[in-house]
Amino acid sequence: MNRASTPRRLGELATHVGGELLGDSGLLIHGLNGLAEAGPGDVSFYGNTKYRRQYETTRASAVLVGSDAPPRDGVALIRVPNPHLAFARLLTLFHAPARPAAGVSSQAYIHPQARVHPEATVMAGATVEQGASVGARSVLYPGAYVGAAASIGEDCLLYPNVTVRERCVVGSRVILHASCVVGADGFGFAFDAEGEDGPQHYKIPQAGIVRIEDDVEVGACTCIDRATLGETVIGRGTKIDNLVQIAHNVKVGPLSLICAQAGVSGSAELGTGVVLAGQVGVVGHIRVGDLAKVGAQSGVAHDVEDGQIVSGSPAIPHREWLKASAAMGQLGDLLKEVRALRRRVESLEKEKGK
Repeated sequence: MNRASTPRRLGELATHVGGELLGDSGLLIHGLNGLAEAGPGDVSFYGNTKYRRQYETTRASAVLVGSDAPPRDGVALIRVPNPHLAFARLLTLFHAPARPAAGVSSQAYIHPQARVHPEATVMAGATVEQGASVGARSVLYPGAYVGAAASIGEDCLLYPNVTVRERCVVGSRVILHASCVVGADGFGFAFDAEGEDGPQHYKIPQAGIVRIEDDVEVGACTCIDRATLGETVIGRGTKIDNLVQIAHNVKVGPLSLICAQAGVSGSAELGTGVVLAGQVGVVGHIRVGDLAKVGAQSGVAHDVEDGQIVSGSPAIPHREWLKASAAMGQLGDLLKEVRALRRRVESLEKEKGK
């Protein structure tokens, strides 16, 4: 049971999410839960018809629903435009994240020429190097590292062992989850066939930075490489999952979603509101247009137009990929048929030649 310590009246919750309450406004709500797990005193949400059976059998006291959900005997309803979003807002209300007390631990390292706002929190084992700055109410957990001349804005969370390398810029209200790396060297090498000690891959200095705009969230163990020259940019409000690789000089537009194990190669550009599903690979120097969506495990080798949905490897329009996927299951029978037809043609040609 996901229960909060302080119960709230159902009418208060309906007002908080701007919903229409069908039920007892004075009903006490103790927590939130999924449809199948919820019991008396819980609020749940129903926003997908795949969960119709769970909705019809839930023991929740109240359910957040859309405008077209049928009523349930004995269950209060709060009708809202987006039940999932309303549920998220109630979770935040019941479980507001606790912010550690401001201050710098005596076991943290702060360079004398670094600037840490008095309202920031720097925990034991965190490091802020020369010329770096940490804004008001930002929190650096143990092991977080802010390199020389790097900048962390206000209200940021840097979880344990996050690395923000030198000169990189992180905006405000940014969440960097454990062990993600911002500003590692981009993967840039020039082949030198006549090196002093024989052929070698000559390392190209990565002199640029990473700039992360406001309200971005970056998942655990994700790597965002610094630019060779200029900036690698993650646009405002973009959310990046765990184990994602963003290469040097990539530009990710605002409000994009990049799911786990995706990789974006150097100098590629993602427009506004792009969605990359899990394990997508994007080759370098191409553009994925505004509001485009790429299906899981797809390989994107060419530009994708604004609003287009693509899938497969190489990625093709999603409808074509669906047709091709359906045809794959018939290839065995089709091959048998072609072989039978070939034999029949060969037989007819022999007969004709006699």
